Amino acid sequence: MKSAEEKQKVLAQAFMRHRKRLKFMVELRLDHRLQARIDPSDVVQEAYVEMAQRFEEYLEKRPMPLFFWLRCITGQKLLALHRHHLRQARDPRKEVSMEQIHLPEATSAVMAARWFKPKSSPSDAVMKEETRERLKEALEALEALDREVIALRHFEQFTNGEVAYALGLEESAASKRYFRALKKLKKILTAGPGGQEDWR
Repeated sequence: MKSAEEKQKVLAQAFMRHRKRLKFMVELRLDHRLQARIDPSDVVQEAYVEMAQRFEEYLEKRPMPLFFWLRCITGQKLLALHRHHLRQARDPRKEVSMEQIHLPEATSAVMAARWFKPKSSPSDAVMKEETRERLKEALEALEALDREVIALRHFEQFTNGEVAYALGLEESAASKRYFRALKKLKKILTAGPGGQEDWR
């Protein structure tokens, strides 16, 4: 049986291995009203303090794979910060359920801003802004689950199996949702200026 010190070492190693992914998750889901006030790195570090306090409980029950548990704790910390700083009651419409765990939704504005390749000329920059706004609107028009699948696959770099596990879907259903949602977005973007060439 591992000592308390050895267990904390296991946690520390896992946390460092996944820290970058956890930070990106926070960046993707941080409410735009808080982006100038809250550093994603601080959120992740605060989450780690809670992880250390609860790791013994995790080892006893192991309710999910370790990465998903780290992500769960981080997401719940972010959700608590949203509620505290924005002084708002819980709004389930702004959350996504992952195996009965509620996390903030990925923001359409951040997703749209990160989707495009860098542009150099002023005319390209204007076109990029116009296309980004169309993409933001298109993302907001999607079903919440389709939008979440895109956030996980395209931005958080989840495998299809990880997406299926996170959202409680069959792998085939997760894959179909992802490609169906991308098809909808591509159709909207290619309907006007700045079409398919802007996609990563």
